[in-house]
Amino acid sequence: MSCKKSPEELKRIFEKYAAKEGDPDQLSKDELKLLIQTEFPTLLKGSSTIDDLFKELDKNGDGEVSFEEFQVLVKKISQ
Repeated sequence: MSCKKSPEELKRIFEKYAAKEGDPDQLSKDELKLLIQTEFPTLLKGSSTIDDLFKELDKNGDGEVSFEEFQVLVKKISQ
């Protein structure tokens, strides 16, 4: 699976979804789900679920995904 988006484009995508509710610098689980379904629809094929992905990305356990945490996903899918 490849992610052919520039860093600037990825930042814009993150900000677009993060601004939907709550903290505009963080993705809630619902925002992450919408982002994945819209921008990377093939990502959750197979046994992966949004809950699994969210737990993996939310390294500090604050219930939200920062852009830095989101970049882990970007690196993973761009390999």
